[in-house]
Amino acid sequence: MNYDLIVYGGGTSGVAAAYIASKYGLNTLLVEKSDSLGGSATRGLVIPCMKVNTLNINTEFFNDLLVFADKYCARTTYCDGNKAWFNPELLKIVLDDMLNSVKCNVLFSSEPESISFDNNLCLFSSYINHKILSIYIESKYIIDATSEGKIFKLLNCDFQLNNDEYQTPTLRFIMSGVNIKSFSEWLIKFDTDRNVTTVDNSGNQIHLSTAYTWDNNRKWALKPLFEKAVSDGILDISDTAYFQIFTIASMPDSVAFNCPRVLPDEDEEDILDPFIYSKALMQARQRIFRLSNFCKKYLIGFENSYISNIADMFGIRESYRIKGQYTLTTDDIINSKKFDNIAFACDYPIDIHSTQKDKDILSFTKDVYYAPVEMLKSANYNNLYGIGRIVSADFKTQSAIRTQLTCFSMGEAASKNIIKELSNQDKKQ
Repeated sequence: MNYDLIVYGGGTSGVAAAYIASKYGLNTLLVEKSDSLGGSATRGLVIPCMKVNTLNINTEFFNDLLVFADKYCARTTYCDGNKAWFNPELLKIVLDDMLNSVKCNVLFSSEPESISFDNNLCLFSSYINHKILSIYIESKYIIDATSEGKIFKLLNCDFQLNNDEYQTPTLRFIMSGVNIKSFSEWLIKFDTDRNVTTVDNSGNQIHLSTAYTWDNNRKWALKPLFEKAVSDGILDISDTAYFQIFTIASMPDSVAFNCPRVLPDEDEEDILDPFIYSKALMQARQRIFRLSNFCKKYLIGFENSYISNIADMFGIRESYRIKGQYTLTTDDIINSKKFDNIAFACDYPIDIHSTQKDKDILSFTKDVYYAPVEMLKSANYNNLYGIGRIVSADFKTQSAIRTQLTCFSMGEAASKNIIKELSNQDKKQ
């Protein structure tokens, strides 16, 4: 089989890359290790997408996504005009529909096994119904959207040297059976300052959000409840590191949780180590159980609630970062450096989730900043791209550009650049 492009990884950046490439006529194959598309936005329950000022640069996929999502009532607009409050389960269906609409070839339950760029030949294994099928495929270009840089590793490509810096991962979950009306009425009275709390009763579904962390640099209305829960033995102190909740489109009795954080034991910070990863997953599910009990005991409206969904994947914020043809730096985004070939624009702050109390960093830039396409291209191969959280950036910069909207734009930018390069090659021939 021969393709113009193979995209490995069907998460937020990969699905955007595959969609755009197929929409503009490239014979594209999207290879995904799980059984659904969307990655963090679906299996990871990372909702909503954080609002970002993209200056409408490489946002075609996102705009099409909103149209498709509306067909399935899979999103709402809330909280300062954020259009990307998606329903994670319905979004799986939405993304299938999008890829089918542009006739993109999708292969689920498959992972790369070996790759050789000498003859553009790729070997990967498909695991379906407990059978292993090895498939050889040729492709002119490859995009690595695996979030761990699996293709770059198979090709022995260069990575950033400072990959030992760390952010805490999160395992998200959903509770259903919540009386949202009672909870929202209690919440707006309890948080009189509205410091981090928002409630909107204007539509056909009540939407809200609120948060708490163990950091002392902000005033948290929920603080006395968490302190009481620790005193009562309902929560461990480490369970209170981070707590954030959102309502969900088309799920009127459910709340999504951006927590718990998983804090490592001493000398166990490499979450990508399989033993540490496995231990952390079990620890996280225990935290989820304790947090659910906290909600049922201390939050009005949660009395009859229950855990209805635990994410199928960790929300890992930091892993391996590739060495690209350009490395985006903190100075670049602080000074809003301009580039000739722009991949995306963003104004999201440097956002580092620390493993220690009062060590989180949330540092806003003065202006919208930019990123070049060259940061998506491998320093080793001209026809290899890396997108998503593995992009070529320093640690602080990566913490600012890892949001879903920028990942959508990364995927779109990579595919549009490949389309341009293939067009130039055809003209030369």
